This record gives sequence, C-alpha cells and structure tokens, in this order.
Amino acid sequence: MQQASNKEDNLNKYNPSKHKSSLLDSKMLSQFLCNGAVGVIETDTIYGLVGSAFYPDVVNRIYQIKHRNINKPFIILISDVEQLKYFGVDVTKDLLRQVREYWPGPYSLILPIDNPEKFEYLTRGGNKLCFRMPNVLALLELLDATGPLVAPSANLESYEPATTIQEAYEYFGEKVDFYCDGGTVKGKASKIIEFVDGKIIELRS
Repeated sequence: MQQASNKEDNLNKYNPSKHKSSLLDSKMLSQFLCNGAVGVIETDTIYGLVGSAFYPDVVNRIYQIKHRNINKPFIILISDVEQLKYFGVDVTKDLLRQVREYWPGPYSLILPIDNPEKFEYLTRGGNKLCFRMPNVLALLELLDATGPLVAPSANLESYEPATTIQEAYEYFGEKVDFYCDGGTVKGKASKIIEFVDGKIIELRS
C-alpha cells in the first residue's frame, strides 16, 4: 500500500510515518496502532477505518469520526481464532469446525461473549461481538503485531464506503492520524452471519 497521492501535500502532512513502501508491512504502522492511532487502510474487502479494539478511547473516537450510531457495534478483525479468547468467546470444537468454513475470508461472524460488561464499549449494551479473519497475509501479519482492530468501513454514517484514499480524506480530513493508499478498492463489505440453534442466519449479504 503506497502513501496517498494526488492531494499528496495534504495527505502526507497527516501521515505520521512518511513511509514510501507497503505500510501494512511497516513496524512503524503497528507501533502507531498499538499506541492508539486511528487510520484508514485497505483490507481484503474495502477500505477500513481502523484502531485498536483494546482501547475504549480509540473505539469511541472512531464512533465520533464516523458519526456512527452509538448503538451499532463495530466488526473486529482478528488474525487467528485464539484471539477470540481475548474477548471471552468460548472457543469450542464445534465453533472451530464452524468458523473454518468461513475464515479466512469475507465473512463476519456474530459470537456470544462471556463477559459483556468488560467490553461494553464494544458490545454497546449487548452480549455478542462480530469478528472477521481477513484473507490477506500482510493484514494478518499486522493483526498479529497489533492485536485485534475495530474496522468499520471508511465512510461517514449513511454514506458510501470510500473506494480511494482521496474519498476517505474527503470524509475524514485531519481527524485521522494516517492514510494508507491501496489504490482503487471496489470490493464488497463482508457478509454478516450468526449461528442460531445450529442454523446459519445471514444478517447482511
């Protein structure tokens, strides 16, 4: 992912890394995210507005930047199933069998957690969270380094997802800490599914 171009002077001003090669491979990027930065990166589906899922202040900041409905939880990107345990997901053999059918890939799975009070800043009052394991090596390696990231689409609430860094910049301007340019990204948002009584319920296709 290259640094943002066309509006380069403005975009580079707000990109703290000043890095010229793939930012997803950058140790500096993982350090920014681990230290609480919020930015726009390409995922394997669409551009995402990302930040650490471990920091309530970061999550709340993303809600403010997106003008997001505060009752709508974010999708959380993970690098492996073990990271589900951070959030109190009971990783059973049945669950492992189920998620292998969908991960890695463009499917976000809603799963119950054991300690929703601890993660109320993520659950927004519920007792479930939505997780996805992306299907691109550089992003998985980034998630290994940073831990889980909240990753809603890069747009304001009710607007179309940004397909370029220029569009993302028009949405967010200086409100985010960095932009990683992956060119034009015209993928589809992930499908959201939930396992209910042994059945698969598709909540977003």
